Amino acid sequence: MTNCEMTRSQFLRGGCCLAAGTILGSILPCDGAGSAEAPAARSAAAGDKAGTPQHPAVTLRPYQLLCAVCALGEEGSASGGEKPRRVLEEIKNRPDLPITLKCNLREVFGFQTSGAGEDTPEGADFNKRRDLDVLLRLNLPPGVTLSARILFHRLLERIPTVSGICDFQAVTSDAWKGCPRAKSGCYEKGCKKGIAAIIPPRTKEEMAAAKKASVEAMRKARTTGIAVKPHLLLCSVCQYGEGARPPIPADNLPEMLELVLKEADMLITMTEGAPWMVCGPCPIRAAELNACVNIQGSGGLTNQVRDLRTLQLLGLTFGSTTRGKELYKRLLERIPSTLAVCRFESPTPSVWWDPCGAKTSNSDSYKKGREMLLKELG
Repeated sequence: MTNCEMTRSQFLRGGCCLAAGTILGSILPCDGAGSAEAPAARSAAAGDKAGTPQHPAVTLRPYQLLCAVCALGEEGSASGGEKPRRVLEEIKNRPDLPITLKCNLREVFGFQTSGAGEDTPEGADFNKRRDLDVLLRLNLPPGVTLSARILFHRLLERIPTVSGICDFQAVTSDAWKGCPRAKSGCYEKGCKKGIAAIIPPRTKEEMAAAKKASVEAMRKARTTGIAVKPHLLLCSVCQYGEGARPPIPADNLPEMLELVLKEADMLITMTEGAPWMVCGPCPIRAAELNACVNIQGSGGLTNQVRDLRTLQLLGLTFGSTTRGKELYKRLLERIPSTLAVCRFESPTPSVWWDPCGAKTSNSDSYKKGREMLLKELG
């Protein structure tokens, strides 16, 4: 992960340009046993998916990730065989396709061995070495399974050239001549095309349509329960402190907070995923997963931790439905700082790193927004 990643509030404020208390009222039961959302939340939009789709993982040798990017630079040539190109096509349709990286190894990681069946003509030892060189630079172990989105984001950032991986300055023997394409520049050309060449982004037209439909769904659900991811309550306070007011392109949190401030009986339901009502127009919402895929694809993981931290501090669970004003009063009283929810001490690259988590002090935006909302809510 890169340290120049924008914070969540900066992203949300920037929109599709990609820059994203004791409860005085009652906590209302959710509709139906075991339901995680109120009825309006479940039926809010076609954008929401029930559960997470189960796709079998595709197995690749680590070097084949390089071949896939090389094929991008060759503009369709079958670099490293047909398999990397087929996987690229599949990723365009399923960006979060799980990929397992296996190596032809013995010893400690022999349990995951791929065997030599997909070795290229350069030989077993050459392929073993470049497999391990790729994993070393990505800071991943053999046998790991991650989404294509995470893997290719990290690959493009951490391996800008195949020099030293697929070829060597000194050819010490025929076994170490390296890949004949290594000096062609195809990998480097493919790398420069960026992640959008592998995973097409949502279009502005799609996001604008989602904005309109999701805001409408949210407003219709205000008396039955607007579905909200718990930690986004804190994000909405940060946005408010930064001066964000509706509409903004990338999410509907300002619209939700506006309803909270104006309508005494407006209801909010705590839910998992990336709920359509507030997240519908977000550029990094993966509809198939009903998930947030910010921070190079892995942000949904830290978001889940933040959700659970938020619920614990508020004394709520997924499925809890609460009057909006009372929910925000509890939030502002019990969570005076973002550190208790947002802070992570994580190395980089890591699926646990994100820019909000890297902060070691309370967010100035949250502090300001909290002060403003305490006055407005009374």
